[in-house]
Amino acid sequence: MKKHILALSLIFILIGAGAVYWLTRPDVARLAAGQDVGREPVFTPARPQWIPTVAVARAVGWPAGKAPVAAQGLSVAPFAEGLEHPRSMLRLPNGDILVAETNSPPRPGTGIVGRVMNHFMNKAGADVPSANRITLLRDADKDGKAEVKTAFLTGLNSPYGMALVGDTLYVANTDAVMAFPYKEGETKIADKGRKVISLPHGAPNRHWTRNLIASPDGRLLYVAIGSNSNVAEGGLETETNRAAIIEVNLETGDNRVFASGLRNPVGMAWNPVTGALWAVVNERDGLGSDLVPDFLTRVEFGGFYGWPWNYWGGYEDKRVEPGRPELREYTHRPDYALGNHVAPLGLAFATASKLGAPFEQGAFVGLHGSWNRVPAAGYKVVFVPFDAKGVPQGKPVDVLGGFLSPDNEAYGRPVDVLVDAEGALLVSDDVGGRIWRVSRK
Repeated sequence: MKKHILALSLIFILIGAGAVYWLTRPDVARLAAGQDVGREPVFTPARPQWIPTVAVARAVGWPAGKAPVAAQGLSVAPFAEGLEHPRSMLRLPNGDILVAETNSPPRPGTGIVGRVMNHFMNKAGADVPSANRITLLRDADKDGKAEVKTAFLTGLNSPYGMALVGDTLYVANTDAVMAFPYKEGETKIADKGRKVISLPHGAPNRHWTRNLIASPDGRLLYVAIGSNSNVAEGGLETETNRAAIIEVNLETGDNRVFASGLRNPVGMAWNPVTGALWAVVNERDGLGSDLVPDFLTRVEFGGFYGWPWNYWGGYEDKRVEPGRPELREYTHRPDYALGNHVAPLGLAFATASKLGAPFEQGAFVGLHGSWNRVPAAGYKVVFVPFDAKGVPQGKPVDVLGGFLSPDNEAYGRPVDVLVDAEGALLVSDDVGGRIWRVSRK
């Protein structure tokens, strides 16, 4: 009898172990390289995961003498070093560069989900306190390296986006857009600023970045606000004015939702050919390594882009309840897939860039890199070619890589991209604590 009980116990243990393995095993990508990018990416059936694949590249920083690898015909060198988690950047009219040294507000570490999230954030180099400042970098002698580095604005609350309109600098904290008086050439703003508009930031404030861009005429501000969840699993009531781009009228103070259904929009830029607003967007997780492609798209007023109910113009996400299949016919399809789980954050059109062919007509995109895909994806800067009508075409071209070690450890992670006054490309690297400068040889 005891032998039978022991045998049954062993069977149950093996079944349990097998179930745990089945639920937690990583989902490996099956698409060939390049199939998940471009105007017509390949879509596989969804492979929903009770526990998403977690494959975080451990942040190790840059070894001495090590640097990213630039595309043929280009060179790369540090523009600024010793920064604390540098993220978004803004070029001022005199050529000075502002960079937000920032990170998420403190996150609750209680509960299994909170502790697991904090563990993996720490592994990825993202679990560091926010410096909550904007730093000014100045390269007065034009040697390609900033010799001035000074705290320009301090005491902020997880700042991200910046926009200069006339003599006013707008900064998007995670909870509000603030306005500060700006005077060209100064290296510090002491003014406390004024609040322009409050922004949604309710716990857990999952996508905390708030990017900013001003309209060309300076009358309007656009604020990119990510969702508070993956697919509204916390309830749609926590998503008011999130997963959207908000338009703020600086003359009247009014604001409205400009476009919605964008799970986590970050980088924004004006298309120099069409004049339209474009953005890069981070799509949903938990459907396997081959879904869903992050994307680059024009953002139209009143446009709905699918989140959380569907993706890429009509693929329904069955996890979202109640379903809204009637919304599919009203869903805008994105213009260009950047790849599955590549985490695009930075966007800059090549206007005034002097990197030469093939980087003359199109957009640079900073891909921060995957945390839940096997194999890893992103961790580089790419260039998306556009045609003469201002439409993306073909496949992306690598501009800057080498952020991962042969053992898939992260030396750094690219974030924002910006063309400087001399036509070189600046790339912020939050894990590496640097800004890299890519120029033509």
